[in-house]
Amino acid sequence: MNAFAIPRGPSRPRMAVGISGASGVVYGLRLLELLRDLGVETHVTVSRAALLTMVHETEFKLSDIEARADVLYRSDDVAASISSGSFRTMGMIVAPCSMKTLAEIAQGVTSGLISRAAEVTLKERRRLVLLARETPLTESHLQNMLAVTRMGGIVAPPVPAFYARPASIDAMVDQTLGRVLDLFDLDCAGVRRWVKAP
Repeated sequence: MNAFAIPRGPSRPRMAVGISGASGVVYGLRLLELLRDLGVETHVTVSRAALLTMVHETEFKLSDIEARADVLYRSDDVAASISSGSFRTMGMIVAPCSMKTLAEIAQGVTSGLISRAAEVTLKERRRLVLLARETPLTESHLQNMLAVTRMGGIVAPPVPAFYARPASIDAMVDQTLGRVLDLFDLDCAGVRRWVKAP
């Protein structure tokens, strides 16, 4: 078979997922579960800092991410499928997104696979959603958020929706991720939607 034959489209939708070193690695882990339940194929990369955060915040290991992902790439594998625009995806979600990762994306600096895949997502005019995690914010953080927004990305800090009256951290995480998945027209059953009482 010709190595350069035109491939057929993916048999099911694909999502690139980056998990960076910001606090909130649980967002990335739970996102993989939700995408799996929705039948979305996940192509995942995890930064070295995220692995350190995971040790401090959870009982999970890299093997737990690997078990939830369809494909897991090394963070320095800039030859991975998601580093090319010819590899078709719905877009990319970085959950959580550190300020370092945000800065790299905003400035076009691709030191690793997360920022390279994000750059590809933007250049292909696909949806990029960053769950930016930091507070308070500096001027440079805000400038980088504005730069990414102007490039077509969406900055979606994981802010709790208290109108949903979450009874647990898990419910709060699911509500946030459900709203993120809304941005890709993926309907997550656990989302409580605002309906004004008559």
